[in-house]
Amino acid sequence: MFVIPAIDLKGGQCVRLLQGKEDAVTIYSDDPASTAKRWEESGAKLLHVVDLDGAFTGNQKNLDAIIKIRQSVSIDIEVGGGIRDIKKIDGLVSIGINRIILGTAVIENPSLLKDACAKYPGRILAGIDAKDGRAAVKGWVEITGTNAKDLAQEMEKAGAAGIIYTDISRDGMLAGPNIPAMKEMVETVSIPIIASGGVSSIKDIISLKEIKNLWGVITGKAIYSGAVDLKEAIRIAQSSGF
Repeated sequence: MFVIPAIDLKGGQCVRLLQGKEDAVTIYSDDPASTAKRWEESGAKLLHVVDLDGAFTGNQKNLDAIIKIRQSVSIDIEVGGGIRDIKKIDGLVSIGINRIILGTAVIENPSLLKDACAKYPGRILAGIDAKDGRAAVKGWVEITGTNAKDLAQEMEKAGAAGIIYTDISRDGMLAGPNIPAMKEMVETVSIPIIASGGVSSIKDIISLKEIKNLWGVITGKAIYSGAVDLKEAIRIAQSSGF
C-alpha cells in the first residue's frame, strides 16, 4: 500500500481545509515546492496535488505553483481541482504531470472521462467525494443524489485507471478513516482505490493496510500537524508485517 502526501493549494500557498470548507483554512507553507521536496525526501513515491481554488471555481488558479512543484521533485505527481475540459488535461500533461484527477467533471460531463481515458490511457483517475454514500461536487459544496458505488462502477466502465475515494465527513478532522466505506468501495470495483480522509495516526495506516487490495492512502493534515511521521507511515505501509 502506498502512502501519498497531499499538497492542497489555495492562493499559491500550501493549506488544509476542515471538511472541505473554503473558509476553514489553515496555511502550512507559502512555498509548496519545498514542501513537495520534503515529502519526496521522506520516501514518498507519489504526490497528490489539488488546486482548491480550481475545485471551487472551475478555473485553475495555482498553475504556477504546480509547475514549481513539478520542477522540484522527480517522483510522480497527480493533480486535481478545476479540471473540467480536455484542454486543461493536455496542459497538465505537457508540463509533466503524470496522473490527472477528474472530480466534478465525471458527474456533470461523463463524456470527458471517456475521451480523456481514451487519449491518456492509464493516467486518468476519477475522484469520488462522498458523504453518507452520496457523491459531492464543486469542492464538496453540493451533495448529489448519485450513489458513490454506482458512480464508481460507471467510472470503471469509462476507463478510469483508478478511483480516489474521499469521505468528506472525515476529511481534515483527524477522526480516523471510514474503514467500512473504504472496504466496500474496494470490493465494488476491480481498479485501484486510493483512500482519502480522516487519517490521524499510524494506527489508521495499519487499519487501512488490512483492507485487502487497497492500493493507497492519501494523508494531509496528519503529516502537517506531526500526528503522523510520513517516513514511518511509508515504512509500515510497505512492510510485510507490522
